[in-house]
Amino acid sequence: MNIPVELKYTKDHEWVKIENNIATIGITDFAQGELGDIVFVDVDSVDDELAAGDVFGSVEAVKTVSDLFLPLTGKIIEFNGDLENEPELLNSDPYGRGWIVKVELNDGDIEGDLLSADEYQEVIG
Repeated sequence: MNIPVELKYTKDHEWVKIENNIATIGITDFAQGELGDIVFVDVDSVDDELAAGDVFGSVEAVKTVSDLFLPLTGKIIEFNGDLENEPELLNSDPYGRGWIVKVELNDGDIEGDLLSADEYQEVIG
């Protein structure tokens, strides 16, 4: 199980990388493994201002569809266009080319309820 220590995590199995005031968000290696082969990623919330906990999109796998929850309050400024033609990047490279969105964070909500790698490891067992 790959859980990079430099990232933050959520109990909903998303990872977050914060650089300056921009958070890059994707799903964890654990999440993609549980979902199985991912066939479609739907994000129609670009340019929307959303609160932490809001649904910003969904991931469709062969057997299920899973909502994506925004871990931090902010404005979605970019969707990873590579996922339109290669949704399987979430399976093959979840922490690299498989990132999903970039969010411009609101002031004051930089860390939210994010977990460290060790805390996330405890969540998934």
